[in-house]
Amino acid sequence: MPIRLVLVEPAGPLNVGSVARLCANFGIEELRLVAPRCDPLSEEARRMAVHGVGLLERAPHFSSLTAALADCTRVVATSGRREGEPLPLLGPADALSWLLAGPTSSPCALVFGREDRGLSNDELLQAGKLLHIGTGAAYASLNLSHAVAVVLHELHGLQGASAPPPPAEPEEPSRRDLLEDALADAEALLLEVGFLYPHTARARMAKLRGLLQRAQVRPEEVALLRGMVCQLRWASRHPCPNGEAH
Repeated sequence: MPIRLVLVEPAGPLNVGSVARLCANFGIEELRLVAPRCDPLSEEARRMAVHGVGLLERAPHFSSLTAALADCTRVVATSGRREGEPLPLLGPADALSWLLAGPTSSPCALVFGREDRGLSNDELLQAGKLLHIGTGAAYASLNLSHAVAVVLHELHGLQGASAPPPPAEPEEPSRRDLLEDALADAEALLLEVGFLYPHTARARMAKLRGLLQRAQVRPEEVALLRGMVCQLRWASRHPCPNGEAH
């Protein structure tokens, strides 16, 4: 199964280099960087990467997390928060077992947030599952590369386990780009007909995105949603004379 490891706005070249080394250690073949706030090819990063330098050199850069996840189906994002999440928090074993349960040909992703503030709610809502690493209550914050090490070690153990994998879901979740396009269409229509207002649209669409993420909508369901939006837009622009039904 092709797993992409995604770092969102990493600020420390030592962390980026260390994560590249960890990817090499645990067989992750692609590292993706979203708007890095450091030079990922600096001497510091290369020194920490050791045999992971090739991953650094090949790592594609993206302007947003949405773009970085466009071709992925199953997405697990990490969060250090203990409450107030937009989606339920899972331990590493449960979240990663779900990630590995998809078809071997479907790209999936592990997402890690910024060193200083993690991932925003909007970014967390692009994941199908949220992973939380349990720590002591006195000091819960983990260094980025340490968090990656814990998660990849757990993933490696699950990949090598002899226990049978969880039963496959009926179909894979929709690709991220298809779902995001459908949500953009729906938001534009809802603004047009006055169900949403510009100052509240973001919060209300976050609730809709959370609903769809919890449901893990499939490609044909996304197509149904887009078809409904298209027909409703047509109907709103072509009202029947005298209020008659079509």
